[in-house]
Amino acid sequence: MTLKRGDKAPVFSLPDQDGKVHELSDYKGKWVLLYFYPKDNTSGCTKEACAIRDEFPRFGDLDAVVLGVSKDSVESHKRFAEKHGLPFALLCDAETKIQKKYGAWRKKKLAGREYMGTFRMSYLIDSGGKIAKIYEKVKPAEHAAEVLEDLESLK
Repeated sequence: MTLKRGDKAPVFSLPDQDGKVHELSDYKGKWVLLYFYPKDNTSGCTKEACAIRDEFPRFGDLDAVVLGVSKDSVESHKRFAEKHGLPFALLCDAETKIQKKYGAWRKKKLAGREYMGTFRMSYLIDSGGKIAKIYEKVKPAEHAAEVLEDLESLK
């Protein structure tokens, strides 16, 4: 399934680092940054999460929620969030069902080897539950600022 701008965002129900279950419908009326990342505590993923953390108050000012998603366990997410003081939910998609729905679980290549893995990509979902923007090529250090700029212009 290939999603595009204006499509209804696929629903999900996933636990966060504290075991609390989050559903897209929980955020009706709010904008949502749903960002997919490969692995807790790796350099790029840490850089991206910390950049979002540093700009987190601005997301709140714009009435936006941030949700990170990877296939790491609830326990791994908890350690990652605590280590870096992350103030947003990290959702556990161990079976990659949501990553598949959003097109983030795909074939990757590294050193001539092919394998399935999580692509670093994000979706900005509007207050009505529709996809407002898709970020297919995310630069970890710059992503938070890019999304905030888009939120300000799209709202």
